[in-house]
Amino acid sequence: MLKFDEELFLTLVEKEGLAFRGEIEGFVDEICQKGYKNIFLIGAGGTIAMMYPYEYILKSNSTIDVHAEIAAEFMVMNHKHFSKDSVCIFTSVSGTTKETLAAAEYCKEKGATTIALVAEPNTPLTKMVDYCITTGSEKHSFDTFYLLLYMVIFRFMYNHDEFPQYEQFTKEVNLLPRAILNAVKSFDQQAEEFAIKHKDTDYHMMVGSGNLWGNTYCYAMCVLEEMQWIHAKSIHAAEFFHGTLELVVEDTSVILLKGEDETRPLMDRVERFVENITKNVTIIDTKDFEMEGISEEFRKHFAVSINWSVLSRISVYLERERNHSLELRRYYRQMEY
Repeated sequence: MLKFDEELFLTLVEKEGLAFRGEIEGFVDEICQKGYKNIFLIGAGGTIAMMYPYEYILKSNSTIDVHAEIAAEFMVMNHKHFSKDSVCIFTSVSGTTKETLAAAEYCKEKGATTIALVAEPNTPLTKMVDYCITTGSEKHSFDTFYLLLYMVIFRFMYNHDEFPQYEQFTKEVNLLPRAILNAVKSFDQQAEEFAIKHKDTDYHMMVGSGNLWGNTYCYAMCVLEEMQWIHAKSIHAAEFFHGTLELVVEDTSVILLKGEDETRPLMDRVERFVENITKNVTIIDTKDFEMEGISEEFRKHFAVSINWSVLSRISVYLERERNHSLELRRYYRQMEY
């Protein structure tokens, strides 16, 4: 078993992450009082993937107009919904990602309101936006960003008179770091077994839907492909039967990320199909994890954090079994392109 630093995790995510609640409520309330037209969730790579769950949550629970956009495409597409009355939200671990910086500067120049969640302090992005939360550490930054985004997005919904359960929800956000920690512990053996079994597997299909689609997209591209140089394809469960199914054979590795939102039946359909074809099906289902103190109503939202945390345990075991550092890159930030 590879060590998971529980104390560090709880310090960074539980104590420091949750400490920003008052600051977040302050600037969200200020924005709402001033008035805004829509919300843009903008990122690149892992950080646009991180936005997709919150786009889904807003689209399925709110009438707030929301757009999740890839930074580089946003810059060239002349988006007709974007204006000075837009609220633009960015996340960045380093605070230096070129595409994100360019998009934030563009939004600021156009008079839009800009918000950023950044791990590293005193970086270009932290100085560029109107409102910034700096967590201060790259370690567990995604776990912390997810936590902060819950507070940001659901505060906007609350102020839009669409989420009266906000106080109870926020109380349960406080319980989430412990639920994540327990999920990591209970999944650890399965994560290690997956890595041992699949250390030489050269192709994975990853299937997800709803608010887990972003995790599916991110893990396939940013972890398996970028960090481990393994061929992978992220497939939305709603589209699986429109092409991809023809490539499933008896030894195809298919990883199903099952959540608890309204799209779960789409995943059930894929599961029924692949289990009849391949012997290499891995199911990671958030229903298998106890979330102590979390109400049934909110489990579907918190599934995003639970799912990402357990996937991250697979990553550290793949790193060990394949003797391939998660920090190793051929090209990314190694050369100009």
